[in-house]
Amino acid sequence: MTTETLFRTHLILGYVAWLLCFGAYVWPRLRVMDRLEAHRAIATLHSFRFFGLVFILPGVVSPDLPASFANFAAWGDFATGVLAMLALLSVRIRALFWLFVVAFNLVGVVDLVVDYYDAIQVGLPAHAEWLASTYAIPVIYVPLLMITHVTAFYFLARPRVSAGAVGLAGAA
Repeated sequence: MTTETLFRTHLILGYVAWLLCFGAYVWPRLRVMDRLEAHRAIATLHSFRFFGLVFILPGVVSPDLPASFANFAAWGDFATGVLAMLALLSVRIRALFWLFVVAFNLVGVVDLVVDYYDAIQVGLPAHAEWLASTYAIPVIYVPLLMITHVTAFYFLARPRVSAGAVGLAGAA
């Protein structure tokens, strides 16, 4: 199997595994939570995206990793993580909280979509060795991030329903 095939297989299976896990364990809990609490849980996960700065940390990734990919991925993750932290810090000021929730989800999705595009443009799937110890980020962590962004947009778009009403509807 080629490096590119292995990388793409890992990426697809990362999505499959997370969708199975998410469907069985996370979604049932999130959908009955209060809307604000569900977004807090998602923001908590995304607050760890500062870790994306590892793509520009010398000695962690290969020096061959194209800067065009590494820089955008690193700073996009960092910006998303900071916005998620700001959402968590502003939870008592609802208007500000919702502003940061929308912001971190928009910035986060744009970051991931551009990262996918850039990865294809620079040939990253065929040169996964460039990622070195960060290989797990795109194949394990990124699928969960994208799934939770989609979930956050779903929760933002759906009509407000109280947690009790959702619980009663699920019981019926």
